[in-house]
Amino acid sequence: MNTMLRKSVLGIAGLAFAGGMVAGPVAAHVDGGALAAGKPVGVVQADKPDNSKLIPHGVQGEQSRIELTDEQTENVKAIIAATKKAGMDERAAVVSIATALQESKLENLGHLGDRNDHDSQGLFQQRPSSGWGTVEQITDPQYSTTAFLKGLKQVDGWQEMPLTEAAQTVQVSAHPFLYAQWEQQAADLVAEHWNS
Repeated sequence: MNTMLRKSVLGIAGLAFAGGMVAGPVAAHVDGGALAAGKPVGVVQADKPDNSKLIPHGVQGEQSRIELTDEQTENVKAIIAATKKAGMDERAAVVSIATALQESKLENLGHLGDRNDHDSQGLFQQRPSSGWGTVEQITDPQYSTTAFLKGLKQVDGWQEMPLTEAAQTVQVSAHPFLYAQWEQQAADLVAEHWNS
């Protein structure tokens, strides 16, 4: 191929590439006048976790939802931080938050006297007598979440399980089906706070 022809082909290819970059996927969502006028075009990046990863099996049954106080929101953030520190993903945070929503409504509960379930305390209603840790430990959101996640990691295939099955395998609750009702709110909270 002679030099002149080669330069022409490369020039056309370069124009096609550059045109594709400018008029490609971004242009499909932007007013053509903005591009022609040379105005900056913003590209939206996904900064929230993928919903299909948060709820891979879809929700099971009717969903419940509560308004959160500042303290409950801080507990959500503590659960997410502990999940990240444990090297686990957003789905683990969803399972953890849904579990804590069912167990304590995301309140770091101390001993409730006559209303207490044995010696259960904290976000996950863990029991010192069952080996979860001391009262001081299980009422620390970081510790209690890490303890829950350690149990979750030991469940073979937890990532492929419905939320309620994964949570129940760790918690061994008398009412295992109740975890499922919190999956959508837990996923929404992870989407909102994972990158904050």
